[in-house]
Amino acid sequence: MSKFWSETVKGITPYVPGEQPGARKVIKLNTNENPYPPSDQVLDAMKAAVSGRLKLYPDPECAGLRQAAADYYGLPIENIFAGNGSDEILAFCFKAFFNPGETIVFPDITYSFYEVYARLFEISYEKIPLDEHFDIPLESFFGPNGGVLLANPNAPTGKFTPVDRIRQILEHNLDKVVIIDEAYIDFGGESCVPLIPDYPNLLVVHTFSKSRSLAGLRIGLALGQSELIEGLNRVKNSINSYTLDAIAQVGGEQSLRDTATFERNVRRIIETREHTVSALRELQFEVVDSRANFIFATHPGIPAADLFDALRQRDIIVRYFAKPRIDNYLRISIGTDEEMEALCRALEDIVLKK
Repeated sequence: MSKFWSETVKGITPYVPGEQPGARKVIKLNTNENPYPPSDQVLDAMKAAVSGRLKLYPDPECAGLRQAAADYYGLPIENIFAGNGSDEILAFCFKAFFNPGETIVFPDITYSFYEVYARLFEISYEKIPLDEHFDIPLESFFGPNGGVLLANPNAPTGKFTPVDRIRQILEHNLDKVVIIDEAYIDFGGESCVPLIPDYPNLLVVHTFSKSRSLAGLRIGLALGQSELIEGLNRVKNSINSYTLDAIAQVGGEQSLRDTATFERNVRRIIETREHTVSALRELQFEVVDSRANFIFATHPGIPAADLFDALRQRDIIVRYFAKPRIDNYLRISIGTDEEMEALCRALEDIVLKK
């Protein structure tokens, strides 16, 4: 610990990202990346953007990207905010909408960055325990709070909360912002975006890192009524007006314009997910119903930590969280059919040897 650190930095435990193995050849199923590339149209648009204009600053308004998003979602452009990945947008949300001294609420099992940001921005928080099926106890989000934050589908469980239940949370928190983090919504969930015209307290956050195969570009969107978007802009322009580079803006815009490849890749991932779930259940794994591009699985006879190590020895990397209530589960990203077949063969071998 450095004597030069602030008291805030001394007191936080940073988020730990999933391992990136570099040049080592492995089957990488640990960070929920898309196994399929973006379309040629996206790549061509980005290549064309590599020009003499790179000497200039990018558009701070991200107008082209935001207009493409407005067209795609059927919202006015003033209802769209673009940022450097959904993680940055979530950080801006904590500063824009949550007050020190008021307690925000989010589930006890969810994306761990929420707790990191709460500590970083010195926002009080309460973690609401999910039930034994990893479902949200709806009424626990109805009481007084400083704001609500939900990942839907949730991570790392993959469970989806129906929109009618989200609507009830919105109705019981009309004076506070409810943020729905829909990073995985395209893999089988129903989005809350159609609720935006009816709820000025709703902000929906999307990312291009999962379903749109653009994790390397770091593109995120927030969708909500213009008052919330202006709040995010006030924070952004107090930190860094140029959050998205010119190449990322063009790539993101083209991704929203060219939907065929995106939709085909999503369908492939969903089909592979369902096939993998069936195969794991035949091996006696318990698999949580998933609407994401990953599955959350446990085996009644083999500890998850042992499975994690055994897979790693076979050059298959998945994600293991040594945390209460989920320390006997593995989170497994959905890769290609060939990668998932290799995973299932490896798990069958491990299970049979026990």
